[in-house]
Amino acid sequence: MAFVPPGAGYDRAITVFSPDGKLFQVQYAQEAVKRGLTALGIKVNEGVVLAAEKRVRSKLVEETSIEKIFQVDEHIGAAASGLIADARVLIDHARIEAQINRLRYDEAISVESLAKRIGDTKQLYTQHGGVRPFGARLLIAGVDNKKPRLFETDPSGVVAAYKCQAIGGGAQTVTDFFEKNYDEKLSLEDAILLALEALRLVVEGEFTEENVEMAVIPAKTGRFEKLSNEEIAKYIKKLGPKPQTKSAKE
Repeated sequence: MAFVPPGAGYDRAITVFSPDGKLFQVQYAQEAVKRGLTALGIKVNEGVVLAAEKRVRSKLVEETSIEKIFQVDEHIGAAASGLIADARVLIDHARIEAQINRLRYDEAISVESLAKRIGDTKQLYTQHGGVRPFGARLLIAGVDNKKPRLFETDPSGVVAAYKCQAIGGGAQTVTDFFEKNYDEKLSLEDAILLALEALRLVVEGEFTEENVEMAVIPAKTGRFEKLSNEEIAKYIKKLGPKPQTKSAKE
Protein backbone atom coordinates (compact mmCIF):
# COMPACT_ATOMS: atom_id res chain seq x y z
CA MET A 1 0.00 0.00 0.00
CA ALA A 2 1.38 3.37 -1.04
CA PHE A 3 2.27 5.85 1.67
CA VAL A 4 -0.04 8.85 1.77
CA PRO A 5 1.61 11.91 3.35
CA PRO A 6 -0.34 13.78 6.04
CA GLY A 7 -2.55 16.47 4.57
CA ALA A 8 -2.58 14.95 1.09
CA GLY A 9 -5.64 16.01 -0.88
CA TYR A 10 -6.62 18.81 1.49
CA ASP A 11 -5.14 21.39 -0.88
CA ARG A 12 -7.74 20.63 -3.56
CA ALA A 13 -10.55 22.62 -1.98
CA ILE A 14 -10.37 26.02 -0.35
CA THR A 15 -13.16 25.23 2.12
CA VAL A 16 -11.60 22.10 3.66
CA PHE A 17 -9.34 22.29 6.69
CA SER A 18 -6.44 19.84 6.97
CA PRO A 19 -6.08 17.77 10.17
CA ASP A 20 -3.51 20.41 11.26
CA GLY A 21 -6.17 23.12 11.01
CA LYS A 22 -4.65 24.69 7.91
CA LEU A 23 -6.09 25.94 4.63
CA PHE A 24 -3.43 24.94 2.15
CA GLN A 25 -4.69 27.18 -0.64
CA VAL A 26 -4.18 30.20 1.64
CA GLN A 27 -0.65 29.05 2.37
CA TYR A 28 0.03 28.67 -1.34
CA ALA A 29 -1.17 32.25 -1.85
CA GLN A 30 1.28 33.36 0.85
CA GLU A 31 4.05 31.60 -1.06
CA ALA A 32 3.06 33.45 -4.24
CA VAL A 33 3.70 36.72 -2.38
CA LYS A 34 7.11 35.53 -1.16
CA ARG A 35 8.11 34.96 -4.79
CA GLY A 36 7.13 38.52 -5.72
CA LEU A 37 9.36 41.58 -5.85
CA THR A 38 9.94 43.57 -2.68
CA ALA A 39 7.75 46.51 -1.65
CA LEU A 40 7.87 48.53 1.56
CA GLY A 41 6.18 51.28 3.50
CA ILE A 42 7.57 53.67 6.13
CA LYS A 43 5.45 55.86 8.40
CA VAL A 44 7.04 58.88 10.10
CA ASN A 45 5.57 61.95 11.77
CA GLU A 46 5.86 63.97 8.56
CA GLY A 47 4.08 61.44 6.32
CA VAL A 48 4.26 58.03 4.67
CA VAL A 49 6.65 56.65 2.05
CA LEU A 50 5.89 53.74 -0.29
CA ALA A 51 8.62 52.13 -2.37
CA ALA A 52 8.74 49.05 -4.58
CA GLU A 53 11.25 47.14 -6.65
CA LYS A 54 10.43 47.30 -10.33
CA ARG A 55 11.86 44.90 -12.90
CA VAL A 56 11.40 45.42 -16.63
CA ARG A 57 12.05 41.99 -18.17
CA SER A 58 12.41 43.16 -21.77
CA LYS A 59 13.67 46.26 -23.57
CA LEU A 60 10.54 46.07 -25.70
CA VAL A 61 8.22 46.70 -22.74
CA GLU A 62 7.09 50.27 -22.04
CA GLU A 63 8.57 51.04 -18.63
CA THR A 64 5.60 53.17 -17.57
CA SER A 65 3.25 50.19 -17.95
CA ILE A 66 4.97 48.33 -15.08
CA GLU A 67 3.21 49.55 -11.96
CA LYS A 68 3.63 48.39 -8.36
CA ILE A 69 2.37 51.49 -6.51
CA PHE A 70 -1.17 52.72 -7.09
CA GLN A 71 -3.18 55.77 -6.12
CA VAL A 72 -6.46 54.79 -4.47
CA ASP A 73 -7.82 58.19 -3.42
CA GLU A 74 -6.45 61.70 -3.04
CA HIS A 75 -4.99 60.79 0.36
CA ILE A 76 -4.38 57.04 0.00
CA GLY A 77 -1.93 54.91 -1.98
CA ALA A 78 -1.03 51.24 -2.02
CA ALA A 79 2.03 49.12 -2.86
CA ALA A 80 1.60 45.52 -3.97
CA SER A 81 3.67 42.35 -4.10
CA GLY A 82 2.81 38.91 -5.43
CA LEU A 83 0.44 38.39 -8.33
CA ILE A 84 0.02 41.96 -9.59
CA ALA A 85 -3.00 40.93 -11.67
CA ASP A 86 -4.74 39.99 -8.42
CA ALA A 87 -3.54 43.21 -6.81
CA ARG A 88 -5.04 45.36 -9.60
CA VAL A 89 -8.46 43.80 -8.98
CA LEU A 90 -8.16 44.66 -5.29
CA ILE A 91 -7.00 48.20 -6.09
CA ASP A 92 -10.01 48.73 -8.37
CA HIS A 93 -12.25 47.48 -5.56
CA ALA A 94 -10.51 49.84 -3.10
CA ARG A 95 -11.08 52.80 -5.43
CA ILE A 96 -14.77 51.97 -5.69
CA GLU A 97 -15.05 51.68 -1.88
CA ALA A 98 -13.36 55.08 -1.51
CA GLN A 99 -15.80 56.74 -3.91
CA ILE A 100 -18.82 55.03 -2.34
CA ASN A 101 -17.79 56.49 1.01
CA ARG A 102 -17.58 59.99 -0.49
CA LEU A 103 -21.03 59.67 -2.06
CA ARG A 104 -22.65 58.10 1.00
CA TYR A 105 -21.08 60.19 3.78
CA ASP A 106 -19.73 63.22 1.86
CA GLU A 107 -16.24 62.66 3.29
CA ALA A 108 -13.03 60.82 2.46
CA ILE A 109 -12.74 57.25 3.69
CA SER A 110 -10.27 56.63 6.53
CA VAL A 111 -7.19 54.56 5.76
CA GLU A 112 -8.11 52.01 8.43
CA SER A 113 -11.67 51.57 7.12
CA LEU A 114 -10.42 51.01 3.59
CA ALA A 115 -7.78 48.51 4.73
CA LYS A 116 -10.40 46.55 6.67
CA ARG A 117 -12.77 46.45 3.70
CA ILE A 118 -10.01 45.07 1.49
CA GLY A 119 -9.20 42.56 4.24
CA ASP A 120 -12.87 41.52 4.33
CA THR A 121 -12.85 40.95 0.57
CA LYS A 122 -9.72 38.82 0.81
CA GLN A 123 -11.19 36.79 3.65
CA LEU A 124 -14.35 36.04 1.63
CA TYR A 125 -12.17 34.40 -0.99
CA THR A 126 -10.87 31.93 1.60
CA GLN A 127 -14.25 30.42 2.46
CA HIS A 128 -16.11 29.86 -0.82
CA GLY A 129 -15.78 26.98 -3.24
CA GLY A 130 -14.99 27.73 -6.87
CA VAL A 131 -12.63 30.60 -6.08
CA ARG A 132 -9.06 30.93 -4.83
CA PRO A 133 -7.43 33.39 -2.43
CA PHE A 134 -5.85 36.55 -3.81
CA GLY A 135 -2.13 35.92 -4.24
CA ALA A 136 -1.13 39.44 -3.27
CA ARG A 137 -0.26 41.49 -0.22
CA LEU A 138 -1.02 45.19 -0.11
CA LEU A 139 0.57 47.96 1.90
CA ILE A 140 -2.12 50.61 2.22
CA ALA A 141 -0.83 54.03 3.28
CA GLY A 142 -2.43 57.41 3.73
CA VAL A 143 -3.07 60.42 5.95
CA ASP A 144 -6.17 60.91 8.12
CA ASN A 145 -6.55 64.39 9.64
CA LYS A 146 -2.78 64.98 9.18
CA LYS A 147 -2.02 61.67 10.92
CA PRO A 148 -0.04 59.19 8.78
CA ARG A 149 -1.28 55.59 8.70
CA LEU A 150 0.15 52.37 7.27
CA PHE A 151 -1.63 49.00 7.05
CA GLU A 152 -0.86 45.61 5.56
CA THR A 153 -3.42 43.12 4.24
CA ASP A 154 -2.34 39.54 3.53
CA PRO A 155 -4.01 36.80 1.42
CA SER A 156 -5.86 35.37 4.44
CA GLY A 157 -7.58 38.71 5.11
CA VAL A 158 -5.54 39.69 8.17
CA VAL A 159 -5.18 43.47 8.54
CA ALA A 160 -2.50 45.01 10.76
CA ALA A 161 -1.14 48.51 11.33
CA TYR A 162 2.61 49.11 11.07
CA LYS A 163 5.19 51.80 11.60
CA CYS A 164 7.17 50.30 8.72
CA GLN A 165 6.75 47.05 6.87
CA ALA A 166 8.12 45.10 3.90
CA ILE A 167 6.46 42.49 1.69
CA GLY A 168 7.69 40.23 -1.09
CA GLY A 169 10.82 38.18 -1.62
CA GLY A 170 13.23 40.44 0.25
CA ALA A 171 10.89 41.21 3.15
CA GLN A 172 13.00 39.57 5.87
CA THR A 173 16.20 41.36 4.84
CA VAL A 174 14.42 44.73 4.73
CA THR A 175 12.64 44.10 8.05
CA ASP A 176 15.94 43.32 9.77
CA PHE A 177 17.35 46.56 8.34
CA PHE A 178 14.35 48.55 9.59
CA GLU A 179 14.63 47.12 13.10
CA LYS A 180 18.16 48.56 13.34
CA ASN A 181 17.65 51.89 11.55
CA TYR A 182 14.00 53.00 11.78
CA ASP A 183 12.97 56.00 13.88
CA GLU A 184 9.52 57.56 13.56
CA LYS A 185 11.07 60.99 14.25
CA LEU A 186 12.87 60.88 10.89
CA SER A 187 12.02 63.63 8.41
CA LEU A 188 10.09 62.65 5.29
CA GLU A 189 13.23 63.11 3.17
CA ASP A 190 15.24 60.86 5.53
CA ALA A 191 12.45 58.27 5.31
CA ILE A 192 12.75 58.33 1.50
CA LEU A 193 16.51 57.75 1.79
CA LEU A 194 15.92 54.96 4.33
CA ALA A 195 13.46 53.29 1.94
CA LEU A 196 15.96 53.46 -0.92
CA GLU A 197 18.77 52.16 1.24
CA ALA A 198 16.58 49.21 2.29
CA LEU A 199 15.58 48.42 -1.30
CA ARG A 200 19.20 48.58 -2.40
CA LEU A 201 19.90 45.59 -0.15
CA VAL A 202 17.58 43.32 -2.17
CA VAL A 203 17.62 44.69 -5.73
CA GLU A 204 19.74 42.54 -8.04
CA GLY A 205 22.26 44.24 -10.30
CA GLU A 206 22.74 47.98 -10.60
CA PHE A 207 20.49 50.09 -8.39
CA THR A 208 19.00 52.89 -10.51
CA GLU A 209 15.81 54.93 -10.74
CA GLU A 210 14.64 52.58 -13.48
CA ASN A 211 14.13 49.66 -11.09
CA VAL A 212 12.50 51.62 -8.27
CA GLU A 213 9.02 53.07 -7.89
CA MET A 214 8.20 55.51 -5.08
CA ALA A 215 5.35 57.61 -3.72
CA VAL A 216 4.93 59.86 -0.69
CA ILE A 217 1.94 61.21 1.20
CA PRO A 218 3.06 64.22 3.30
CA ALA A 219 1.11 64.83 6.50
CA LYS A 220 0.90 68.57 5.74
CA THR A 221 -0.90 68.21 2.42
CA GLY A 222 -2.46 64.76 2.87
CA ARG A 223 -2.13 64.21 -0.88
CA PHE A 224 -0.66 61.24 -2.71
CA GLU A 225 2.40 62.17 -4.78
CA LYS A 226 4.28 59.77 -7.05
CA LEU A 227 7.96 60.57 -7.48
CA SER A 228 9.34 60.93 -11.00
CA ASN A 229 12.44 59.07 -12.20
CA GLU A 230 14.38 62.34 -12.01
CA GLU A 231 13.41 62.86 -8.35
CA ILE A 232 14.29 59.26 -7.46
CA ALA A 233 17.65 59.63 -9.23
CA LYS A 234 18.48 62.67 -7.06
CA TYR A 235 17.75 60.73 -3.87
CA ILE A 236 19.78 57.73 -5.05
CA LYS A 237 22.68 60.09 -5.71
CA LYS A 238 22.42 61.34 -2.11
CA LEU A 239 22.81 57.76 -0.85
CA GLY A 240 26.30 57.51 -2.26
CA PRO A 241 28.02 54.24 -3.19
CA LYS A 242 26.83 50.96 -1.74
CA PRO A 243 28.91 49.87 1.28
CA GLN A 244 31.24 46.97 0.53
CA THR A 245 30.64 43.83 2.59
CA LYS A 246 33.66 42.31 4.28
CA SER A 247 34.95 39.06 2.86
CA ALA A 248 35.22 35.89 4.93
CA LYS A 249 39.06 36.14 4.87
CA GLU A 250 38.96 39.56 6.51
